[in-house]
Parts: sequence; C-alpha cells; structure tokens
Amino acid sequence: MSSFDAGVHSGARIFAFMTAASQVLGEEGERIAAAWLAQRGWRILDRRFRNGHRDLDLVAERSGVVAFVEVKTRRGKDFGHPVEAVNWRKQRELSRSAAVWIARFGGGERLFRFDVVGVLISGESTRVRHIENAFSVRSGC
Repeated sequence: MSSFDAGVHSGARIFAFMTAASQVLGEEGERIAAAWLAQRGWRILDRRFRNGHRDLDLVAERSGVVAFVEVKTRRGKDFGHPVEAVNWRKQRELSRSAAVWIARFGGGERLFRFDVVGVLISGESTRVRHIENAFSVRSGC
C-alpha cells in the first residue's frame, strides 16, 4: 500500500471519528440549551423528536407559546457563528417536522414559532445566543 493509500484509509477513520465527535458535541449543546431555556421559564416538551430522517432538537413551551428550537453548537468561531448554520433547507425540514409534531400532539390554543439557539463553546467558557422567531414559514412547506 502506498503512503497515499494509507492516508486515504486513515482519513476515512478520522472522518468517522469526527462524525461521532460532532454528534457528541451536538448532544452537549442540546443539553446546555435545554438547561438555559429551563432557567428562563421554558418547559421542555420534547427532545430530539424524530420524523423520518428529520428531527426537532427541542420543543419548549412558555406562556402558551410553543417554540420549535434548532440548536447549533460550535467549538470556536472557525466556521462562523452557530446561528448562521440554519439555512433555508434546514428551515424547510424544521417546518415539516413541526407540522408532524403539531398533528401528533395537537395545537390547542397555543401559538407556534421557530427559535434558534446557538451554543459557542470556547475553552472553559460557554456562550448561548437565543434568537426568538428566527424565521417564518409559509403554508405548504
């Protein structure tokens, strides 16, 4: 095996490791976001709600408002602020998952919105940024 092939093979293992590390980081960010929201009076109704290959990270309620919360976590700002990672495709997926959640658990007299929580972990410090009503959804998405 040439040194190039060895690098390709070890690169594949590193990629798999990075994927697992990203998942662990995402779960840590979701725990931080849930605790942060709870401290501010939000009640967590659901975590990691799955709808096929789509998911809602957190579903939280406060004062009759249900927020479908997308959590983005980063270590450092090398790839931009976490909140910037919620593009139109992700918004469409979130809106579809939210529609399924509402159909399953009922709407009642509640209002619904989409929030994004960015968790930035840098060394020993953690910063949380909560964007309320982060985006709107058109019917038919």
